[in-house]
Amino acid sequence: MRRTDPLIVGGGPAGSAAAIALAQAGARPLLIERSTGPRDVVCGAFLGWDALAALQTLGVDPWALGARAIRHVRIVAGRHVIERRLPAVAAGLSRRTLDQALLERAAGLGAEIQRGVAVRRIEGEAISMSDGTSVAAESLFLATGKYALRGSPRENMPARTSLGLRSTLAVCPDLEGWIELHLLDGGYAGLLLQEDDQTNLAVSIAADRLADAGGSPETLIERLAAEAPLLAARLTGPTDWSAVAAVPYGWRVRDTSAGRFRIGDQAAVIASVVGDGIAIALASGRAAAGAWTKGGAAAAPAFQRAFAARARRPLLLAELARAAAERPRLAAAILPVLRMPGLVAAVGRLTRIGH
Repeated sequence: MRRTDPLIVGGGPAGSAAAIALAQAGARPLLIERSTGPRDVVCGAFLGWDALAALQTLGVDPWALGARAIRHVRIVAGRHVIERRLPAVAAGLSRRTLDQALLERAAGLGAEIQRGVAVRRIEGEAISMSDGTSVAAESLFLATGKYALRGSPRENMPARTSLGLRSTLAVCPDLEGWIELHLLDGGYAGLLLQEDDQTNLAVSIAADRLADAGGSPETLIERLAAEAPLLAARLTGPTDWSAVAAVPYGWRVRDTSAGRFRIGDQAAVIASVVGDGIAIALASGRAAAGAWTKGGAAAAPAFQRAFAARARRPLLLAELARAAAERPRLAAAILPVLRMPGLVAAVGRLTRIGH
């Protein structure tokens, strides 16, 4: 069995941020990523201003990667629409491009990246992988996104979870500079332009709505489009859907054991209607690496408690916003309130976790 320290499981923004920060501090982490090459995932084409600042600190320039600037938000509830300026410039960038750039940056700093192998189980300090090999480490950084690994379950999960769907559409010129949010019964949809001249469409919806649609994403989308005329107008041409189930919005881990650093969606899951999951991923990865650099494996519990406290207010406010957004009549009643000068910007600032 190979031994290494530290060991990172997952090559998304959280795992890569940890690898970069650790390498910058002089460590030589091993990062294991199950995908063999660049790929898109369901979550994360929106980069808020705190995520952009964190990327610059990590040595990754999103604008050089072609990120599309976003300065305004359009919120749609049925036929009710409000438009507001964001507190700061955000961006649209595909996860395919972002994740690859972060991994390349980590490798360039000396981190070892092992791709194309999946972790099957955690047993104490050891992980078992799909190729039959095992690796042991005193310090393990869990960055597996919304999926739990066997041997490391997530506790206190909410009873009600959501389904995430993603597809790409032809470029919509009138989305240039905008993120567009459609508030739906039991969820919401977001559209933005990304660097590859496609429109990224992400949908978060209560899992029971897919069940009511007979388990068919196409039928579900048809029903959602019937509720949202402007969204229906965006859905031109065929779509190829990818999905992630059991998204536990509002969940966060409050403690951990020595040597077990939970980062990204393994630390906290924020509702994307107002929150920024990429910013949480980058912030938690960097914070965990900083804690390890100062205190080694023993620093994990203190890091986890501190990050849980840091995430508490953004997650709470995001859940309040999600509760309103997923009730069309309530959302339509609230939209006029959001016309108050500075209110949308204030919500945007208060639901950020900082970099």
